[in-house]
Amino acid sequence: MAFYHWLNTYRDKDPAKADWIARRLLALRLALRDSALGRRAPGNLVIGSWNIRAFDDGRPRRDESFHYIAEIIDHFDICAVQEIKDDLAPLRKLVDLLGPNWDYFVTDVTEGGPGNRERQAFLYNTNKVRFRNLVGELTLPREALIDGEQIARTPFFASFQAGWFRFTLMSVHIVYGGSSAADKARRAAEIAALAERAAERAQKEREVYVLIGDMNIEKVGDSIMQSLTDHGLTAPFFGPTNLGGTRFYDQIAFTGEAVRTNLVQSGSFDWRSAVYRAEDKAHYRPLAEAARGAEYANWDTSYEAHFASFEMSDHLPIWVEIRTDYSDAYLTRFLTDV
Repeated sequence: MAFYHWLNTYRDKDPAKADWIARRLLALRLALRDSALGRRAPGNLVIGSWNIRAFDDGRPRRDESFHYIAEIIDHFDICAVQEIKDDLAPLRKLVDLLGPNWDYFVTDVTEGGPGNRERQAFLYNTNKVRFRNLVGELTLPREALIDGEQIARTPFFASFQAGWFRFTLMSVHIVYGGSSAADKARRAAEIAALAERAAERAQKEREVYVLIGDMNIEKVGDSIMQSLTDHGLTAPFFGPTNLGGTRFYDQIAFTGEAVRTNLVQSGSFDWRSAVYRAEDKAHYRPLAEAARGAEYANWDTSYEAHFASFEMSDHLPIWVEIRTDYSDAYLTRFLTDV
């Protein structure tokens, strides 16, 4: 369970701040309970993914935002996070709010313009998930380079186990920028290269590979999405994951039958019903203008697009729930009269 002990410190200095955060945490917890996530079975595994916008790149988030982000991630058992920046202090602060039963891995920054000096991380609940001591970054062999280059933001993978379910997460943040045919072809090529290698490794190691993260897929069924499924990966439908409700950027795709036949449910979670709501716009305006000045001059349009999205994200988190207890099926194999 996410920690709330910092609320005592806030109350000592500013009771109104503690009240504001506590009320919104209660609303967020209710929204999570009322969502499909609230129907998860206790013994199942929930894998989440969230591109947390520029976490944190020169725009320090408000204390309350860390609490809200931690509350959401705490409803997953393991979460791939994209777009972490140079400074690791915000990530450590987030993990502290998740509590001592949470641990994490984080990559170095990816250099170069397209790499955007980003990191990727896996956060996981050690009470639910066990790290299996394999972690690495995926690079392409020379013959598979894309226009002579590696994947712009180096993919990150690690192996875990939950119950009977052994799996390797491969977190990605596919290159973005431009709407030309060449730009889209580059994104499709990166996804195709990753999907192909995930499928190859899954077959060789007899293990489920989960390709997870921000794949910058704009439309369901387009060439970029097709490159994900051409190699036999299954991707549940999550709906649009940008705040505008028009893009299908974020995906969780998996290899083989082990997940397909044990997938219980999947979805995204829209936090805007509980925190940084439209009706909170007037409350935040003086706080934002004091901190950023003219940047928020047009508050009606910049509240969600800039202020709220830099406090939470411009992406919605997505998740899948998977059964991890195969004991009945395993024992049935030993029956002689079946």
